[in-house]
Amino acid sequence: MSAVSFTILAAILGVSLLSMPVYAVMGLRRDADQDGKGARFFMGQGDFLLHWFMWAIHPLVKFSLALGLTPDFYNYAGLALGLAAGALIAVGRLEAGGWAVVLCGVADILDGRIARATGVASAFGDFVDSTFDRFVEVFLFLGFAYYLRSSASRSILAQAAMAGSLVVSYVRARGEVLGVRCTGGLMQRGERLVLICLVCLVEPPLVAYRGWAPGSLVTWMLGFLAVTTTFTVVHRTLWIGSRLRANSGSR
Repeated sequence: MSAVSFTILAAILGVSLLSMPVYAVMGLRRDADQDGKGARFFMGQGDFLLHWFMWAIHPLVKFSLALGLTPDFYNYAGLALGLAAGALIAVGRLEAGGWAVVLCGVADILDGRIARATGVASAFGDFVDSTFDRFVEVFLFLGFAYYLRSSASRSILAQAAMAGSLVVSYVRARGEVLGVRCTGGLMQRGERLVLICLVCLVEPPLVAYRGWAPGSLVTWMLGFLAVTTTFTVVHRTLWIGSRLRANSGSR
């Protein structure tokens, strides 16, 4: 890990650890937006981190509003950062790609919060946001597939993880169209991005320290995503299907 990257990561971790007790003392206020969407992090086990993070980035929301930045700005910024992250991963710049994923995730959160704060939230905005989210995931997994191109099996693993990730989102969207909302499952988009980001930042120094082949940790991560997204798809399909049957009264 480069000195600059290590310094940034250490600073972020330090500020985060210092701010968590402050958040706890202030009453562990849950974020209304996340509660309204039924958002969970790692099946509820990481909800503290989810609501703490929303509290922690609130100053960014206020700063963005003061600058007059719009939801569209963050939508397109997130898309551009996702494309950059995929390109950086593809050429082996995993650390830089990881930081691009971090910024992309923050932009994705800010666009919705600013839209609601300014009263411009709309079905069109939700459609654009969710569509851009899918493009970002495609960029990332294609980057991994190219990065691992020397091994056909590992490259296919990246494609399997991409397929699972996209179908997880599709099942939820299809369920909502049919009137059934489902946000459950282990490997939702937030969890996927956090895992991708962590692996991109940790792999270079860990591989160098352990003497592993480049891409070793990435391969394990992609295999984990391929399996857990498949389980999430199965869980959501069964859950939504059972409710559709119950609602229709069919046997």
